[in-house]
Amino acid sequence: MSGGETATVRLVFVDRGVYHHEDVRLPSAGLNSSERLIDCLREDPHVLGDLYVDLKRLCAAYRVEDGEE
Repeated sequence: MSGGETATVRLVFVDRGVYHHEDVRLPSAGLNSSERLIDCLREDPHVLGDLYVDLKRLCAAYRVEDGEE
């Protein structure tokens, strides 16, 4: 990701009945400018340029605080 403040987002995927998550760092500016997190994942050019999200397998996405498991 390019410079600037970032926030941790947990992406939860399901693949053939098996759930797993990935924590990613996204630009705070993009997250704050989008009304919904899914909009940021689908439309923000900085996110799209650095991260591929399989939206067919994505079942949840939410911000996590640093140190949260």
